[in-house]
This record gives sequence, C-alpha cells and structure tokens, in this order.
Amino acid sequence: MSTPGSVLLAPSDAYAKYDAMYYLKGAAAGGICCSITHGALTPVDVVKTRVQLDSAKYNNGLIGGFRTIIAEEGAMALTTGLGATAAGYFIQGWFKFGGVEFFKINAVKAMGEEKAWDNKTAIYIGSAAGAEFIADLFLCPLEAVRIRSVSDPTFSTGLADGFSKMAAQEGIGGFYAGLVPILAKQIPYTCAKFVVQGSVADAMYASMGKTPAELSSGTNLGISLLSGVIAGVASAIISHPADTLLSKVNKKGAGGDGSMMKRLMNIASEIGFMKLCTVGLAPRCVMIGTLTAGQFGIFDTVMNALGASKYHFHNPAADH
Repeated sequence: MSTPGSVLLAPSDAYAKYDAMYYLKGAAAGGICCSITHGALTPVDVVKTRVQLDSAKYNNGLIGGFRTIIAEEGAMALTTGLGATAAGYFIQGWFKFGGVEFFKINAVKAMGEEKAWDNKTAIYIGSAAGAEFIADLFLCPLEAVRIRSVSDPTFSTGLADGFSKMAAQEGIGGFYAGLVPILAKQIPYTCAKFVVQGSVADAMYASMGKTPAELSSGTNLGISLLSGVIAGVASAIISHPADTLLSKVNKKGAGGDGSMMKRLMNIASEIGFMKLCTVGLAPRCVMIGTLTAGQFGIFDTVMNALGASKYHFHNPAADH
C-alpha cells in the first residue's frame, strides 16, 4: 500500500545508501586495491622502467630484464621503489576509486537514471578524468622519487631519504617535473580503464540477463577479473607513449635544459614515435592487465567486506 508522497520520496530513497560513509568505504577500498596491486608488481615495474630508460642494455624482453638486474645487482634490486609505490598508489587509489564513485553517482542523481543510462560512457569518462586529476596531484611526488630510485639505485635508501634528497637537490619543482606526462598518461589510462571495464561488465551481465545482486559473489568476482584484464590491456596501449615520456623525464638530465614542454619534445624527438609507442609495451601490458584485474577484484571484495556494493548503471527500460 502506498502512502502520500511515496512516489516523490522514492528517488531520494534509492540513493540514500550512497552517503558520506559509502564514499569513504569506496575510497578505502580503492586505496587498498591500488596499493596491493602496484606494490606486488614492483619487480615488473622496475624491469619496465629500466627498459624504457636504457633499451640498448635491456633488450631481451621481460625475462631477460629480470635476469640482467638480478645478475648485476641482486634480487633485492627488483624491490627498488616499493615504499614509494605502495604509499603513492594508496593515496592515488583513495582519490581515484572514491572520486569515480562520487562523481558517477552524483551525475546519475542530477540527470536521472534514464538519461544517465544513455550517457553512461560520457559519465564514466568525466568521472574518471576528474578523479584522476585530483589523485595525480598527490601521486606525482611519490612517482618522481620512485622513478629516480629505479633509474639510480644509489640515489636513496628509502622513501623518506628519497624525498629529502630530491627536495634538497631540486626543490618542490623536482617533485612535479613529471606532472604533465603523468596527467597525459593517467587520465587517458583511467578513462579507458573505467569505460572498458564498465562496458564489458555491463555486457556480461546483460548476456546473462542478471544484475549483480542476483548472482553469487564468486560469479561477480569472475566478471570483475575478466573485464579488468580486458580494460587493463586496452588502457596500457592507449597510455604507453606518455608512460615512456614520464620514465624518461624523471631521469636526471633527460631532455636537456629549458621548460618542461621543451624537455618532453626533445625526449620524444630523440626516441621517435614508434619506439615511444612500443618500447616496454609487452611487460606493461602484462603488468597493467594483471594489475587492473586485481584492482577491480580486490575493490569489489573489500567493498563487500565493508558492507557496501559498487554502483552499477541501471537501464530503466528493462523494468518495463
């Protein structure tokens, strides 16, 4: 039996669970999933960065890169930058995943479900771009320390030491030397990641004629992992040229003197377009494909453990 005003209250009631606590849970789950996955893949990232910085020396693929580093520097060299990676990507994941949920849900609230369903790709892109921009302002200093540590293993003994040395040698500007390439890398990467993962997951649910609530946690996890792998490979290819530039520009002296844009243009002209797009791409596809699948799997698992579930776009026409 309906009560007076129930029709008017229904829309707000539907979104009542998406409150401040929900966004905090989403941010925490995002921080945890990004920190774990990026931290676990630090050895792959070390090899990838070395390949990008010195492709003449590290020219035997991913396995060859592992062998060269272990033979010359020992196995512990593969953990270089682990502290900066884990801390940086916890902060980045906090703002990225939490921000995407915040922007996405509020866009749906403002537009209504039907219009949001018709424009879900644009909402994914806008939400991802906005969240990633904010996240990168916090990530950039830690990424600068990580890349400097990987390119020069004698640079620091840890995260705190790396920060103090970079601040002393280059000032605050040194931490943001890679901001332009990191934005050029991360924003397209994150937009592609969320658009592709969301679209693939929606298509999988639609093919089964089910919603996430109607499926087991194991099935939902499988969908998150598979759609995450596909999204990871797609986003890795799209963002790879900027990733190579980021690795290069944070190497001391790279690109010569002058403004940041001049240095980036010098580096790009030295490398060439094809190498910019392909050097280190194979290990990065392995890394990002695995990493993205793990992120979405862990994010959904942690959200469920915290008593929340990620918002999924809904097609109102399917109810009729």
